Amino acid sequence: MIFGRRGRERFLEAVTGLEAAVRERDGQAAQHAIQQMYGGFDEAADHELLAAGPRLAALLPEMPDGPRAMTAVAVGACVERGADATQCAGYVFDGLAGALGAAGEFCERWEATGGGDLPDHDSRDPEPEVLERVGQAATAGWWLLPRWEMATVAMLNRPEVRTGLGSGLRTRLLEALRAVQELSGHDFKCLHYALLVLDDEPLVALHRPTGTGYALRMTGIGDNFQLHTLLADALVGGGHVPGHAPSAQETAVCRDAPGQVPTTGSFNLVTPDGDWVWNEGTPSDIPVVDGVRLLVLDPPPYQRGWPAGRFFPGMTGALVLERVLDQNETRGWLERCAPAK
Repeated sequence: MIFGRRGRERFLEAVTGLEAAVRERDGQAAQHAIQQMYGGFDEAADHELLAAGPRLAALLPEMPDGPRAMTAVAVGACVERGADATQCAGYVFDGLAGALGAAGEFCERWEATGGGDLPDHDSRDPEPEVLERVGQAATAGWWLLPRWEMATVAMLNRPEVRTGLGSGLRTRLLEALRAVQELSGHDFKCLHYALLVLDDEPLVALHRPTGTGYALRMTGIGDNFQLHTLLADALVGGGHVPGHAPSAQETAVCRDAPGQVPTTGSFNLVTPDGDWVWNEGTPSDIPVVDGVRLLVLDPPPYQRGWPAGRFFPGMTGALVLERVLDQNETRGWLERCAPAK
């Protein structure tokens, strides 16, 4: 998240001013305070941001749509600098749910009033004809959804937020998001993938060429490119199966190091039914069999390379090899899988 330098205003003074403006329902003063807050963000000390995050999050329910979304982005930026995400996330998720509902309504009304290409999300205010055609609240939901996406991903970068989200809320947010995606044709990929991230999730990987099996546990893995590299590190790098062993740097950028480095794939990821598990997807694509995600590793049909790294640079990823399965256990799993295609 990027905040420009606009003077040397003290960040917490701007937060206090925003609290007063919201309390007094003074929209002009609130807008001024938000501008000061953004302008002072780069120079704010860490302790100021730690204190400001929960204070700003608590203001969100009392704010109108535009300032609310702008403030949510600031909350996300504070969390990225160390503010307590668990104190902030509930307010952000409430705002996201409202924006998704309004965005879905926007798409439905747009189609009902003639359809055509949806307006682009950008920094400009919506044109008057858009407001007249669809309405203020629905337009705000569509227009501001990228900001709620940004704020929500900042929350979901934290494992304590993901594990505390609850399956009911996660399901409701995903259903609302998928409805907007279907209506709009826009994928909102960062938000979608962040809501799909698995934590402390058991995984059984079967390496078909060697007839060996492995029990692993994955946390904070954003996409299957990252999973593929970490699997190769655990299994090839660990000396269990043949293939390309990722370098220490290739592995590090898939865990918690910044940046990306080129890598080469070692496997073809396959479901027990024989369908490919695409690197472009997420670990949630791997089917659950008897309470565990079951993945088959076949030889790669051709050489694949990609930039190793994390889909979410702010999210720490981990894949732990817990044990090597014995021959009988591995055979039992393999007998439940379709032959290689």
